[in-house]
Amino acid sequence: MLRRDFRLRWRGCTLRLLALCLAAFLCTHLTAELKRRSWLLAGVPVQVQTTFKEPLGEEQSRIVEEVPSRRQVIYVRRSRKGRQADSSVVHRRDTKKIVRWHIDMQPWASYSHSLNDEATRFLRYITTPQISCSHIIRNGITEQLDNTIKPWTLCLDAKFDLSHQIRSKQCRVYSLGLGEEDYVFEANMANGGCEVHRFDPSIRSAHIHEGERLWHHRLSVDWRDPNPAIATHKLQSNTKKLGTIINEFGHWKVDVLKADMESAEWKILENLILEGIVEQIGQLVLEIHLHWPGFEVSGNDSTVVRYWYSLFKELEHKDFKLFYTYKDLTKPQMLLKKDLFNASSSYILSWVNTRWT
Repeated sequence: MLRRDFRLRWRGCTLRLLALCLAAFLCTHLTAELKRRSWLLAGVPVQVQTTFKEPLGEEQSRIVEEVPSRRQVIYVRRSRKGRQADSSVVHRRDTKKIVRWHIDMQPWASYSHSLNDEATRFLRYITTPQISCSHIIRNGITEQLDNTIKPWTLCLDAKFDLSHQIRSKQCRVYSLGLGEEDYVFEANMANGGCEVHRFDPSIRSAHIHEGERLWHHRLSVDWRDPNPAIATHKLQSNTKKLGTIINEFGHWKVDVLKADMESAEWKILENLILEGIVEQIGQLVLEIHLHWPGFEVSGNDSTVVRYWYSLFKELEHKDFKLFYTYKDLTKPQMLLKKDLFNASSSYILSWVNTRWT
């Protein structure tokens, strides 16, 4: 009887003890939960450890990647007035240029959109120098008495830096042509200390190194890269954009660009403007042809002349100033197949980049 009472009492005590332990556990858990919620409401961050990581969604991954880490290095491009850093950093091309798809067309010369008004404005523009040059050289030499050679004209005024580049043998010249046998200008510039690259699809070899500083390349400069669907061996010549060539050659600047592209100059100039390549050019010497609109230039005569004028105004907005103009009297005197306006079908124009210092 006593043993039975003892067992009952023992079981009762055990149950009470278990009930007390359960009550204490519940109270502890409830207190912790109340504290956690109060911290969240107060804005205190709570770190929760988990044994797995939930994969981030595509949008979340993009946001995380955009957050800079502590190891990220930010390069600041210094101005030219500051201390010069490594040349590869200072002169590196800006790869974040805004892509343009068309030039800004200038307003019509008159409400009538007449060819007479457009041609008058255009011819006045190309025959009026915008800036004076006191030290002009033609064909790479000081004086040129042979009138049979085209006057490829440069400005050596000290404020435009080309003379300094020539003296220090650090100038670079690009010459674009189509089947030209005469390269007096290029040879004289190379003899004067410039690194000269001549591009012509009629050259017999892919690359010819003549002398110390003159290179001939069998390349045709175009306003677009070739269609990748066309096999290279099916192309008549190796054609590339000038920007592509500059990048492949590893050149960040061209002190002089001379071009005689037989009516392809309009679209090539447009490409140089749209891609920002003109900003890497110090002086531009260009032969223009006016006897027809030019390759892939469409529209009526008034529209064509307005397009030509708009291209040159784009150059002006890029701080290029016309300092020399030459009217070729040996060529037919006509404009768009018309014997009008006392115009020649060919002019040689020279611009200087006034920001090129």
